[in-house]
Amino acid sequence: MVTSDTIFGVHGDALALRSQRLAMLASNIANASTPGYKARDLDFTKALDMAQAGTATDAAAGTATGYRVPLQPTQDGNTVELSTEQTIFAENAVQYRTTLSFLNGRINTLMTALKGE
Repeated sequence: MVTSDTIFGVHGDALALRSQRLAMLASNIANASTPGYKARDLDFTKALDMAQAGTATDAAAGTATGYRVPLQPTQDGNTVELSTEQTIFAENAVQYRTTLSFLNGRINTLMTALKGE
């Protein structure tokens, strides 16, 4: 029996987790001036390992989420360091696009095989 795991491998879970991490980082950036806001991040490697072991990606992301420790805490208790968040967001966005490109290539290959070309 062919499943999405056998066709896409780790990349389906990776794409879902990268998407969740992008949303989390975007939330951090949006709350950069909110007093008392604590920046969160996803330990991608830990979450991916859990997802590959059979844990649902949402549950894996929840378990692998933690708070970021700031280099310079602010007086209002906000732990978002905008430059750090923007850098990590950009890196994760590139990794997301790379994973998506790989999946698109795999889908195109399957479509070609199904058409018999």
